Amino acid sequence: MKTKQLLIFTFMLALAFTLQAQPPRGPFVRSPQVHDDKTVTFEYLAPNAEKVVLSGQFLSGRPVEMTKGDQGIWRTTVGPIQPDIYPYNFIVDGTSVMDPGNVDYFPNERFKGSILLVPGDEPRMYELRDVPHGAVTYEYYPSLEGSSGSVVVYTPPGYDESPDKNYPVFYLISGTTDTEETFYKVGRTNFILDNLIAEGLAEPMIVVMPYGNTAARIAEQTGDVKPQDPPRDSEASNARMKQIENDLIKNIIPYIESNYRAIKDRESRAIAGFSRGGGQTLRIAYGNMDTFAWVCSYAASSSPEDMDTDFFSVSSNPEQTNKMLKLNWVSVGNSDFMYRPVMDYMKYMDEHNIKFQGLVTSGGHTWMNVKKFVTESAQLLFK
Repeated sequence: MKTKQLLIFTFMLALAFTLQAQPPRGPFVRSPQVHDDKTVTFEYLAPNAEKVVLSGQFLSGRPVEMTKGDQGIWRTTVGPIQPDIYPYNFIVDGTSVMDPGNVDYFPNERFKGSILLVPGDEPRMYELRDVPHGAVTYEYYPSLEGSSGSVVVYTPPGYDESPDKNYPVFYLISGTTDTEETFYKVGRTNFILDNLIAEGLAEPMIVVMPYGNTAARIAEQTGDVKPQDPPRDSEASNARMKQIENDLIKNIIPYIESNYRAIKDRESRAIAGFSRGGGQTLRIAYGNMDTFAWVCSYAASSSPEDMDTDFFSVSSNPEQTNKMLKLNWVSVGNSDFMYRPVMDYMKYMDEHNIKFQGLVTSGGHTWMNVKKFVTESAQLLFK
């Protein structure tokens, strides 16, 4: 009896301590709430705020003021919204904040927005479907200047169950201020590949997603301030691109090929990138034609000046270039700020008889477009 009383006393004491340790909680907030008609309700608890505004790419640049209700919860309902994945945030008395009710966030160096998924009536290619799924792993490798680099690695369904099978590798580089997580968490590359592979539309492949800002990682680990992004096409920008090229060729590829069952030849390596990552992709691919046979640039280009100087061997010998590149993919949205440079790049390749496959979609410099580019180009790789 004494033992039972002691156990009850111990339980009540632990419960009382737990309750005291918990911070006071406000009213329950549910955000975002996606309704059947594709309208979405957002809520934010801020009883002392003077003004709360919803900002998101689904609003076409027109933020929506929210209304303060009972218990200090601000609310608004918008839409219907076209099914897709969108970044959004709240602006609370002038300060941008994530949605604390939403666990999905946008990995980026400069901002941490939240992510809204408005599902289709049938799951889209980037949505979770009832198909075999691959695995996503975070890896750390020896990088430049004694630092440790980080990559996100996708292995296809059946990878662990087929220990004697080797796979081609798709290197996918993030855009300006994005991180190694962005193609995974925002681009949903793992779901895209799962679904394409399940439908027989893409070859099973390993996907490696590196961080495209090696200088920032080095500064972070040496206690220095993260360097600012240099102007596009400047000497400093080109030096930064050379840095990621060295890291990829000398460190990332050897690490992956030593730790994963990767096929170790150029025809089994593809490289792609979005925005800055697309520019890095072209410099890396054109500067290392012995390493990659499949090249995809998403909303990125190489200028005619760079093609004539840095990559003269590519443009001056189109027969050899066309023979070596199994795929030279270029894609952009028609309202993207990179639209004109990409069109000039396509024109240059046409004039120099360099074969490429182009895709121009509607829309701008967004991850909604990137998902389309990945979906379409991945179906062409390693075939």
